[in-house]
Amino acid sequence: MNDSKKYITEKYVRALFDVSIIIKGIDGLLETMGGTLLLFIKPTQLTAIVKLITQRELIEDPKDIIVNYLLNASHHFSLNVELFVAIYLLIHGAIKIIIVVGLLKNKLWAYPLGILVFSAFVLYQIYQYIQSYSVSLIIFTIFDVFLIFITWYEYTYRKGLTISEHR
Repeated sequence: MNDSKKYITEKYVRALFDVSIIIKGIDGLLETMGGTLLLFIKPTQLTAIVKLITQRELIEDPKDIIVNYLLNASHHFSLNVELFVAIYLLIHGAIKIIIVVGLLKNKLWAYPLGILVFSAFVLYQIYQYIQSYSVSLIIFTIFDVFLIFITWYEYTYRKGLTISEHR
């Protein structure tokens, strides 16, 4: 491949990497915000919020699977479960944010750490899928596998730049 085609390919791969990482960062930010909210909302308040949000949809379709699932789940949310979910979301989100910031700043330590953490997410998501058969878990897992490969590609590219700069 000539140098101009290689440059264009690298440019598009880098843009795809940046967009993918930003999506992961937004996900981490939302998880962190959700975990923070859960620390301050009581289970009864959570149930009331879910009822308020889903009320219109439930009127239109009383048999809506997702709405009924959310309502049922909110009724079974105890203080202990809520605290666990809040801490889980805070830690999960914070780890993603730290890795994403490192990757966007091209810190070499962030690439292997990201690959390791995203791989752990994939394994956990596969385990959860076996338990629940949730289609959303498949989508998240496919995205994370893609992210692992593109992060590895970027890491080898960045590492190659660093090595050639020191020669």
